[in-house]
Amino acid sequence: MAATTLWRNARLATLADNTDWGLVDNGALLVQSDRLAWVGSLAELPDAMRGAITHEVDLGGALVTPGLVDCHTHLVYGGLRAREFELRLQGASYEEIARAGGGIRATVAATRGASDTQLHAAARKRALALMGEGVTSIEIKSGYGLSLEHERRCLAIARALERELPVSVFTTYLAAHAVPPEFDGRADDYIDAVCRWMPALHAQGLIDAVDAFCENIGFSPAQTRRVFETARGLGLPVKLHAEQLSNQDGARLAAEFGALSCDHLEWLSDAGITSMRASGSVAVLLPGAYYYLRDTKLPPIAAIRAAGVPMALATDHNPGSSPGLSLLLMVNMACTLFRLTPLEAVLGVTAHGARALGRNDRGRLVAGNRADFVAWDLQHPHELAYWFGHNPCQRVIAGGKPSFE
Repeated sequence: MAATTLWRNARLATLADNTDWGLVDNGALLVQSDRLAWVGSLAELPDAMRGAITHEVDLGGALVTPGLVDCHTHLVYGGLRAREFELRLQGASYEEIARAGGGIRATVAATRGASDTQLHAAARKRALALMGEGVTSIEIKSGYGLSLEHERRCLAIARALERELPVSVFTTYLAAHAVPPEFDGRADDYIDAVCRWMPALHAQGLIDAVDAFCENIGFSPAQTRRVFETARGLGLPVKLHAEQLSNQDGARLAAEFGALSCDHLEWLSDAGITSMRASGSVAVLLPGAYYYLRDTKLPPIAAIRAAGVPMALATDHNPGSSPGLSLLLMVNMACTLFRLTPLEAVLGVTAHGARALGRNDRGRLVAGNRADFVAWDLQHPHELAYWFGHNPCQRVIAGGKPSFE
């Protein structure tokens, strides 16, 4: 018989719906295996459930929220690009650096040149940093291999992290990230290869979703469509780096394929918002990249909000445009830079982050959901948006088991 643990003496922020924090004082969570069997005020715990308790944990009055979800990262890569950061501050643009052979291509070279052991060790360290701030689910993209061999390596390392760490990992195939040197001037041929590799990697259990970089320095809408058509043929969901540097109508294209999410969205149009609303796609906002690139074009937050499109947040951790490893900092940035409310921002790294991964079994403290939750040294969940440069995380429970404390 599975153990039944009562986690008690907490102030719960259940986020049971999108309208308020769902605060419960003197709250408790009953966990059976990896699921929440019951959530509420301890005084209301049914007697029949009390009799099944095999273990109790006193949370000491801590604030408890759902485990955090980082729904957009590029965690597996070699090298770093601190020199590009310096060049950008000297006046070079992101596009100029990319066209000169820097940018994504520089990381591709470093990734291909690194051993599996080196890539794994670096990615593991990054994952642990995120987990230490309450992250219990992480999306990890490929996209720095850009060949069958190296894309496979990156995806396999992401899968390995889930096997050895107490965190859920969702893998995304992003071979359509940039054109590698061996395909210079042959972007269409490269897209042929991206589509050709996809079934083999999927058959090996390495792909949960498919992404592409639809941009004037990336891939055209027509090329992106070919990638998405291949994904649809394999039954794989899609998502898109859309409208970061220009409006390519990528969001409308992604919505046509029922995309889980469209990410970045600084140049998102009204038509794109309408399409996303109709398809149920999540708007994933990435304030770290906006901040790091010193962007001035804000995503159309008011229009996204008015349309009722759910907004998620993520670190977008990558070496070239968002080398941050703090999802809590992204919560603060979303409020200060994008003017999200604290409730919107916290929903963005819990329930809406989970939705961007196609999951409705996490991100809220409700019975039946996965037992992912975090105890914080805080009085109210709006403090998650208020503090920065401070980690109030006391302990993390992932799938009903301690992950960090």
